[in-house]
Amino acid sequence: MAGLTEEQKREIGQHFVFGFHGHEVSEDIRTLIKDYYLGNVILMKRNVQSIAQVRRLVGELQQLAKEAGHARPLMIGIDQENGLVSAFSISTGDAGTQFPGAMTLAAIGSPELASEVSAATAKELRLAGINWTYSPVGDINTDPRNPVIAGVRSFGDDPITVARYVQVVSAALTSEKVAPSVKHFPGHGNTHVDSHLSLPRILVNKAALKATELVPFGAVVRDAVASVMTGHMALPLVTGDDTPCSLSRTITTDLLRDELGYDGVIVTDCLEMEAVADKYGSEGGAVLSLQAGADVAMICHTFSRHVGAIEQTYAAVQDGRLALQSLQVSGMRIAAMKDKFAGGWNDVLASFDISTASELKEEHKRLSGRAYAASISHIPNSRPFVHLTADGPAVLLTPRMETINLAVDAPEGQLHDAAGRLRNTVGPSYLAFAAAISQRVGAPIELVVYAPDEEITDTLRENLRAATSVIFATRNGYDKGAWQVDFLRRIIEVVRSSNGGVRKMVAVSTCAPYDLLAVEDLEVSAIATYEFTVPALEAAAAAIYGEADITGRIPVKVVGGQA
Repeated sequence: MAGLTEEQKREIGQHFVFGFHGHEVSEDIRTLIKDYYLGNVILMKRNVQSIAQVRRLVGELQQLAKEAGHARPLMIGIDQENGLVSAFSISTGDAGTQFPGAMTLAAIGSPELASEVSAATAKELRLAGINWTYSPVGDINTDPRNPVIAGVRSFGDDPITVARYVQVVSAALTSEKVAPSVKHFPGHGNTHVDSHLSLPRILVNKAALKATELVPFGAVVRDAVASVMTGHMALPLVTGDDTPCSLSRTITTDLLRDELGYDGVIVTDCLEMEAVADKYGSEGGAVLSLQAGADVAMICHTFSRHVGAIEQTYAAVQDGRLALQSLQVSGMRIAAMKDKFAGGWNDVLASFDISTASELKEEHKRLSGRAYAASISHIPNSRPFVHLTADGPAVLLTPRMETINLAVDAPEGQLHDAAGRLRNTVGPSYLAFAAAISQRVGAPIELVVYAPDEEITDTLRENLRAATSVIFATRNGYDKGAWQVDFLRRIIEVVRSSNGGVRKMVAVSTCAPYDLLAVEDLEVSAIATYEFTVPALEAAAAAIYGEADITGRIPVKVVGGQA
């Protein structure tokens, strides 16, 4: 068969979304846009310094695409779920506002506020030239051990509630001309295996899937949501084998397209995740995903895999394994999304007004603070909450930082040393928590990083007894992190016999609340923040010392009971 024409190669380039490294246009991404006609780009936290810098970067990418003869502008995507997955929000505060994530919003109990937060997020993204966000998460967190969505990336464990929030967030993003992408179809909540590292097998049949996991996706399909992201999990009772859903025609075409009637853009999760890459390779996985009926294959990190995926797709089209006609039909869906959310070249190359960004950021900072304050929740199986006194010394205990998953973890240098050993150090968010507490007690506090099997020193015992307030933080201390709850019990024993007793102590669940929900009759007061972002922990400090009422409500079931 003769080689592909330039027109055919241009068509194929529209069916990929690739990432690159650096804060400037790299030679890799330049080559992909100019020579391989790449139609979509994903930005990562590694590409973000400020709103102005991202706007400049995106403008250069769009100009490259225009000069390379692209018929339409690029879709520029980013993982901005808010909360723990906020690629556009960085610690300097120069980029996007840090807004609450899914479970934090659900704890507030206000779809209206969730809509307001999501619209504000989209305004900032749009200002920076970003027109596609891989959000919201439509997964239902039915397994408390879930590592890939860390529990709190989900709106909860009730299908109807999750569906309502997913619809609200998707509509708000769409209203501000940012394309949402509801993920991870057909549902990643019922697993304790991380697809970043290996392939989860979820043993549910289609009837069970329709009754739970598919409820939020069905709702947004009826709303004609712009895009849906397929996930890397196996459903052998539905598909008959262990093919990842993102590569399965049974899931992508038969279930999502035909049964649910979805006619928007289907994009895969990143094909460099080991659930796919280990067996199929990212390049082979890309071809299989397009054969399965995906419109866009995502590969986030590696240039050789980007080129390999496109060239393997060329070969698949040439030898008839992938029909060019099906890609052209698929390409019409991508074009329609671009027309709606990217617009024309004048739209994506328009001038940028930094004053608009500054005004928005001030307004959104207030909105974010209001939302975080409303999300703090009392753990119902703990002692009734009474705020602590701000007079006298305070002790804050925070857990050794451990990996959650690759979507959430801090940059590698913060979590591990050069030899790969886990650092026994406080994370930056907990340093901010300590500063917020110190500000309220009017003195430096003792900050203790605790670790598994660590002994309570005599000095710490003395300081716990002398303190007028003791705050103990957990971070996903359920299942594999259960050592944190064991350490909590030992600290309670010391505090119980001191002046003020357990009334001077508060436990704070700073990620998925299952760790403290699982403790029967918790002897100290406990609250949940759902995330260890700086504004969440600052809101916790305000609540602990009586500056704000605790009005949130746990949006998931207690392990073994009801919240």
